[in-house]
Amino acid sequence: MRMGEDTYKYRDLYCRTSQNRQFRHAGEYPDGHASRHPVLSSAVRNDGKKGRAKVSRHAGVIAGLAIFALIAVLAAGCAVGPKPRPVAEAEPEHLVLVDPGWWPDFSDDMDRDSLLIAVDRSLVYYGRLPENTTFQFGNTVYSLQEMKDSLLLLRDIVATTENTGDLRRRLMGSFDLYQCTGTSGDGNVLFTGYYEPVLRGSRVRTDRYRHPVYRTPDDHTIIDLGGFHEKFADERIIARVENGDVLPYFTRSEIDIEGRLEGRGLEIAWTDDPVELFFMHIQGSGTIIFENGESIQVSYDTWNGRPYRSLGRHLAQKGVLALAEMSLRGIKNYLQSTSGDDVMSLLAHNESYIFFRVVEEGPRGALGVPVTAGRTIATDPAFFPRGAIALISLKRPFFSDAGEISFWKPFSRLVLNQDAGGAIKGPGRVDLFWGTGDEAGLIAGYMKEYGQLYFLVKKR
Repeated sequence: MRMGEDTYKYRDLYCRTSQNRQFRHAGEYPDGHASRHPVLSSAVRNDGKKGRAKVSRHAGVIAGLAIFALIAVLAAGCAVGPKPRPVAEAEPEHLVLVDPGWWPDFSDDMDRDSLLIAVDRSLVYYGRLPENTTFQFGNTVYSLQEMKDSLLLLRDIVATTENTGDLRRRLMGSFDLYQCTGTSGDGNVLFTGYYEPVLRGSRVRTDRYRHPVYRTPDDHTIIDLGGFHEKFADERIIARVENGDVLPYFTRSEIDIEGRLEGRGLEIAWTDDPVELFFMHIQGSGTIIFENGESIQVSYDTWNGRPYRSLGRHLAQKGVLALAEMSLRGIKNYLQSTSGDDVMSLLAHNESYIFFRVVEEGPRGALGVPVTAGRTIATDPAFFPRGAIALISLKRPFFSDAGEISFWKPFSRLVLNQDAGGAIKGPGRVDLFWGTGDEAGLIAGYMKEYGQLYFLVKKR
């Protein structure tokens, strides 16, 4: 919902090491932003019975012999000789408790109501979790009830405090503060941004509206390999079955250029701009407005399992755009000035393809609750507590009427850790949701700033 280090490519879909257990979609943004695609496990179940694998509801009838043949191939392809046992190293702390007498200066730059809405959405998420769920802050473990109590306390403080000075004082007296140490341990974290695009569309295909937004096809199959052998625990592949053969799902080129999904009644809507549709795939959600004024919201349902390939990097390698000057706006301007067939070929460089579903309220993040403009961040759940209260401090751009950056200004605010992304990996990355539409997209497209990240939890 990307450039920088090329850490977002997929490893081979059929042979992955234990270090790559969570099978996530890697995001595309010109400067390293995250896609908004949840982890595959949300669509897959395993009943724990030996030798039995669960597939998604879209699987239909799968040829058993073909799958077992595939497993045999995978097992052979992944076989390696014995390796020396690595020397264990102490895991560094990624959240460090701050001295109670010191808190960063901050002045929340947003309205109170948006924060209260975001708090309530984290409470909804916590309400769905088992009571024995725990959360890690550095070396300290907190219970689910403590996390709920933290949100309720923040809600009360925010609702009854009028000025920033009093807010900071009351938070210092009520919460412990943990600072994120970042990737290098110096406390600096790379912030990027994401947004929800708005597209024009039609419920039927016309000469103008001819680019489809697809729902998940019924031959889209998620195969959990863990049921076949313990060495494949948590390993999954996305496939389709054709004439008894298990095959990778169609690429972007096969879907959008060759029309492999046409005529199957899978279209949610049709849009008039393949470039904006491509970036809706990247963001994982969007609003589609019809000519009669009606609109729908669509959100990520699943994807085709194909490897992500950065469009921005591809354009830089072709010498079209300079990598150092890459931005969302620059990529869009170039693509929209390119002829139709050439555009589709360029977009097809990224084989990854998103399938959508219509949602009543969105966009929704990785926690299954709506994200809140300016108040939701995405981080790596392997390092930071989901749904938790956070404080961010960094700079953001301001723009002229012509859409050019006029200046950058420091800001700080309270946010909630409510999302995740394929490109948001490690303790040094944060993605901030800026909202819906062109203005939010403009800000998100330029965000690549270092700042500070803190987490708050109620004092014991």
